[in-house]
Amino acid sequence: MLTTLKTSYTDTRASDLAWALGREPLPALSVLDVELEGAHVQLRLLGASHQVLLEQEVGTCSETVACIPGSSTPLPLGVAKRLADWEYEFAARVETLSPGSFAGRAQELLALVADHPNGLAGVFPGSPDAFTAMLVQRHEGQVHWRTWHAYPQEGQLVATRTRVAARVPAPL
Repeated sequence: MLTTLKTSYTDTRASDLAWALGREPLPALSVLDVELEGAHVQLRLLGASHQVLLEQEVGTCSETVACIPGSSTPLPLGVAKRLADWEYEFAARVETLSPGSFAGRAQELLALVADHPNGLAGVFPGSPDAFTAMLVQRHEGQVHWRTWHAYPQEGQLVATRTRVAARVPAPL
């Protein structure tokens, strides 16, 4: 699903993004609810980027990547955590592209997500290449999502990848 967000462009630099786990739902500009074989996933576009809320039989998980006032946790390159009955893995990378390459990559990603039943993308007013996009799927019992945050004024694209799985107990 592709939407035009009715807000100003809040997080204007890739370096403004922060990462957090376990936050309560933040006000969203657009939401997509997805059911994936026993998992309910809510993709949330925020004025300041994204939030994913996952609910399964074993519990809940909340990931936020956004401009978070007062946050002291910058966007990490990678995280692996055990959270109660979950195994959580997160990775992020920042790519700097030339203006021509950036525009082409932005439109390619928007087309991929807009046509996907488990995808949500929001374009910010002022530039067709300023967007946040999210795509979720389930594979081999694990929930995976990818996100892209585009900063055309800097030619930067932030891509994140997350995997959440029910923790396998250690053998006795």
